[in-house]
Amino acid sequence: MNVIFMGPPGAGKGTQAERVVNEFKIPHISTGDAFRAAMKQETPLGVEAKKYVDQGLLVPDEITIGIVRERLQLADCNSGFLLDGFPRTIFQAEALDEILHSMDKKIDYVVNLVVDRNLLLARLTGRRICKSCGATYHVLFNPPAKENVCDKCSGELYQRSDDTEEKVGTRLDEYISKTAPLLDYYDKKNTLRQVNGEQDIDTVTAEISSLLRGQA
Repeated sequence: MNVIFMGPPGAGKGTQAERVVNEFKIPHISTGDAFRAAMKQETPLGVEAKKYVDQGLLVPDEITIGIVRERLQLADCNSGFLLDGFPRTIFQAEALDEILHSMDKKIDYVVNLVVDRNLLLARLTGRRICKSCGATYHVLFNPPAKENVCDKCSGELYQRSDDTEEKVGTRLDEYISKTAPLLDYYDKKNTLRQVNGEQDIDTVTAEISSLLRGQA
């Protein structure tokens, strides 16, 4: 079973991906992990990618696609895989189709977690972190006993600069504008499955599990 996970920041994609790979015993492949592995192993593509990463630059498509190709050819992907963070563009999606076609494989499902923008903003802007011990809280979903005070060490809690409503809003707008064409691309291939990510975590997991087992 070959699956792509999609969803905006704050949709719970990471949590659900972890549960899926544990249930179906398939590897969770993110471009970040694939980059780090290739760079650590100093593969030719990993060496090239490192040049860009070290400069804080985006890794070009041809290198990203090459690293994903190498990762998908490893033995642990023989029974399937879950791709997270790739593809991000139509160009990458078409390249992935070519890679899989050459391996006599295809994408079975593209799972897109759907969450209202206002809820995403609430989830992402509500995070608070302890300056002293690094413990993480959420003003709505996991608040400290005393406002802005860490339960563990009594340290001061703060909001990360990239968790402000303005910056989170920009990230969401960018994701939506770049992702919309991809959702249309996979919808036309009849592989797209929309899942309500606003439900509680276990309900979302059950719905995803059901559709991946062909019961939905």
